[in-house]
Amino acid sequence: MKIAVFGSGRGSNFEALLRAKIPNADFSLVISNKKDARILELGSENGIKTKAFKSSEFSEENENIVLDFLLENGIELIVLAGFLRKISATIIQKYSNKIINIHPALLPSFGGIGMYGKYIHEAVLKSGTQFSGPTVHFVNENYDEGPIILQETVPVLFEDSTDDLAKRVLEVEHRIFAKALDLVINGKFEIKGKRVKFC
Repeated sequence: MKIAVFGSGRGSNFEALLRAKIPNADFSLVISNKKDARILELGSENGIKTKAFKSSEFSEENENIVLDFLLENGIELIVLAGFLRKISATIIQKYSNKIINIHPALLPSFGGIGMYGKYIHEAVLKSGTQFSGPTVHFVNENYDEGPIILQETVPVLFEDSTDDLAKRVLEVEHRIFAKALDLVINGKFEIKGKRVKFC
């Protein structure tokens, strides 16, 4: 399956996907909204075609620019690995249930606008909850509201700093992201409401 990976940062989750050597995963494109994003270098280092688009080219007004590029390259699945732009409705409709994202909290809690990076872990610590953990989900038109593919809990320790919690969650992210992608590519599944059932 030909996959485009979207990212805005260093690409640690993408690196974990590459290390996992997932059967039938053909990472064909790496796309970013930042021309100096480390994830683009990571793609180039692994012989993968890369492309940086201007942030404005991801907007609803220009959505066909990115979509046409995906279609021209035969992309079948989109993986969001730390991508900090909203995916346009046209792309979501074209790739319905073929866009997956990883979020460093247990959705539906701690999701939505403004919930990314350290802000998520700060909110988790402030809430007093005893558990956090990553969620892999399909992407729909609303931030962090698509059907959930996989989740795994991580304990929130009394002495945790934001960085401590982020590091512990990231370790699990790297593992379950690869597992979820493998299931989506190679498994049969059905979506029931907000949940994904693998057959």
